[in-house]
Amino acid sequence: MDVKKQANKIAHMFKSRDPFEIVRGLNVILVHYPLDGVRGFYQYFQRNNIIYLDERLSDPEQHFVLAHELGHMFLHKKANAIFMDTRTQLNGARYEREADLFAMELLLPDDLLSEYREMGYSIDQISRVTGYDKRLIKLKLN
Repeated sequence: MDVKKQANKIAHMFKSRDPFEIVRGLNVILVHYPLDGVRGFYQYFQRNNIIYLDERLSDPEQHFVLAHELGHMFLHKKANAIFMDTRTQLNGARYEREADLFAMELLLPDDLLSEYREMGYSIDQISRVTGYDKRLIKLKLN
């Protein structure tokens, strides 16, 4: 599956790259709660899409984590990450990387990234301007 294509399709469908608007348009159940050990997680339960989000996160962190969890929803709906994490030896790193990439494709479109690059911004500067970790900027660029 082409992660970039999926993220752009969703952004086009909802005419927005704001994960909160997308969640509202999808009737996803969004639960704000003080989570320990995780910043958020996605659950598909009784034909309902539920995203739990740590209410103590800053706004930029909430946007990223929500976009990341939307990535799980669109890319890994049938994968039970909690079960895989706690009951199997399977490595969920691939799923996490894909969800990170989905979030970056959704939140940081190519034209905006190109604009920063044309202005001569380094990865460090793009990271500071956008509020996204350098690792995530590099993931998007690769």
